[in-house]
Order: sequence, then C-alpha cells, then structure tokens
Amino acid sequence: ALASEFTAAGLLMQRWFPHSPAWIWSAVFIAVVFLLNILSVRLYGESEFWFASIKVFAIVAFIVIGLLAMFGAIPIAGYSHAPMFENFYSDGWLPNGVLPIFSTLLTVVFAFSGTEVVGVAAGETKDPSKAIPKAVHTTVLRLAIFFIGSIAVMAALIPWHKSGVDASPFVLVFQSIGMPFAGDIMNFVVLTAVLSAANSGLYVCSRMVWSLAQEGMIPRVLAKTNFHGVPVCAVLFSMAGSLLALLSSVVAASTVYLALVAVSGLATLVVWASVSVCHLRFRHQWVAQGHTVGELKYRAPGYPFVPVAAIVMCVGALVLVICDPSQRSTLLTMIPFVALCYTGYYASVAWRAKRHGGQDDAQNVLQSVPQDVSQPHREDGQED
Repeated sequence: ALASEFTAAGLLMQRWFPHSPAWIWSAVFIAVVFLLNILSVRLYGESEFWFASIKVFAIVAFIVIGLLAMFGAIPIAGYSHAPMFENFYSDGWLPNGVLPIFSTLLTVVFAFSGTEVVGVAAGETKDPSKAIPKAVHTTVLRLAIFFIGSIAVMAALIPWHKSGVDASPFVLVFQSIGMPFAGDIMNFVVLTAVLSAANSGLYVCSRMVWSLAQEGMIPRVLAKTNFHGVPVCAVLFSMAGSLLALLSSVVAASTVYLALVAVSGLATLVVWASVSVCHLRFRHQWVAQGHTVGELKYRAPGYPFVPVAAIVMCVGALVLVICDPSQRSTLLTMIPFVALCYTGYYASVAWRAKRHGGQDDAQNVLQSVPQDVSQPHREDGQED
C-alpha cells in the first residue's frame, strides 16, 4: 500500500510539473515521510494531525456544498432544477449490469483498507471493554460520512455517463458550481490525503514489525529503538516496500499504480479474512481452556455469524476477481506469495524448535506473548 500511495503522489505532482517524471516526486515524498516517522513520534503525530485535518475539512465542505447543490440552494451547471436523487434512477439502477461491480472490487477494498487496524490493535489495547467499542463505532460512523456520504453526493450530481478517470469527481462538482481553481485545490487536498495515508501506514506497519520482533516471530534486531523510542530498524524494513514506487522510472506510472492498488486490495482481503479466522480460533481456544465468554473484556456482537460472513465475503471477492482478466494475474501472483509467507513462518518455528531442542520450544514460540508490547520504549528505559 505504501508504494501505491507514493506512486499516486508522484502522479498528482505532474499536474503542476507535467514534464517531470513521477518517480522523482515519489522519491522526494518517500524521504519526507521517512523523516517524519524516524525522528520522533511527536513529529509524526503533528504532521498526521495537519494532513488529516486538511482532508477532513475538504470532504466535509464537499458534502455540505454538494447537498446544497442537490436541493437547489446553490446553482449547478447542467441543471435547470434541483437534481435531488434523479441521477440514481434516471437510466436504471445498474445501466451496465452487475459485472462491472466485480471488476472494481479490488479498488473498493483498497479504498477501505486501514479499517483492519481496529482488529490488529484489539490485542494490545489496555482497556478493550471501553476502547474497542468506541473505535468500532467511530470507524463505522466515519466511513458512513466520509466515504459513503461523499460517494452519494458524487452519484447524485454527476451522471454516470459523464464520470470517468480523466478528472476527479470532486473537481467536476466544484467546477460545476463555479469554484475558481477547483482542480488545483482538490489536487492539493488529494495529495495531502495520500501523504496522510502513507504517513499513518508506515507508522502502523513499523509498529507491527516491531511487535512481531518483540515476540520473536521475526529477527529481534527489528525491535531495536533509538533514543526517541522509535523502532528505526522496523521503520527501515517497512519502508522497503515503498521503493516499488520507483518502478515508475522504467514503467508507466499509471500502470505501476494500478498494479500496486490491485496487490494492496488483495492483501487487504487476506488481512480481513485472517482477522476473522483469528477471532473464531481465539473464542474456541478461550472456551476450550476452561474460560467463559462472560470473562472477556469485549465481546464482538453477532458471533459467530459476523466473522464467518466476513470470511465468506472475502473468499467470494477473491473468486470474483478471477472474472476480471485484467486482475486475474494479480490474484495468481498473490497466492504463492501468501503461501511463501506461511511456509517461511512455520519453517522459522521448526528451526527454533530444533535449535532449542524439542517441540515444547516450538509451542512456546507460537504461544508466547510479552506482557507489554503495546508501545516501543527507549533502550535506556526512559520515556520520550
């Protein structure tokens, strides 16, 4: 996902610098985001606050202005009356049939990637009974407002046959109501949103790598931190994937971006399915070890239907991808990659068991969880 964000940033900069190669801008933003994450957690937090604030303000403004245009409070080009919800049904609900939905699944999944962080963080939060319900509810609310809300406004104001990839739907709406420099403004907003996603993505990924290193599942050298408490080696390791963005120096940037989006979408489906499987396995093992469900600090509603339904939908989405010839090769590439990851992990467990002499050590490797791995600490024991 990091590589796709940096590739997108390079493409966005070409609006203002059309003769500059995208990979140069990708390299510049890779360096900027790396420095924001490597210097201190405080600097990361400050930068993420401003990146996210610009993004949120722009989306809220878009939804408000769009709603006013929908109901006729603001005139919009191409309509002599308030468009309301006319574009939803004027040419039928699915003018091109059902199949186009399947071909966009990976892109849609990629857009919603990041929500799985709630499931990942559930195992490390100090007060899951309060933190997890709040995180789940606010995540759903934000998705409903910022994703579904903005898409609904776009669909209401832009006829489906006028939409395309040549111009952003945000720009089309703002231009239709007469906003000056709409293209440049939204290009800047989207650029900050992309950098926000890359910034937060690197932070989450590096902390996951740090946590795995702490648990001994990957080399412990990746758990080393600097005097600010930043896991430098984990950040460097996580940043390695972003270098794929530099492929745009030899391949068309748009081609690289679409390929990375497809791979990221597939990876997100695997993560979502894995979180659901872990939920089922955890609840089963919890009861098998003599505990009761009532002892859990947080109980996800709808168990076991919700995790089972999530697994079925993730697998179904993967199967439907086969229907799209342009994305089929991505799926076929992803399957051996995931298999290689699992093989490498279990080979590592077997090697440790052999090294320490016995299966008990392998079991300890699989079940060992440190008492407190929620945040990296400075190696001198002091807090930053």
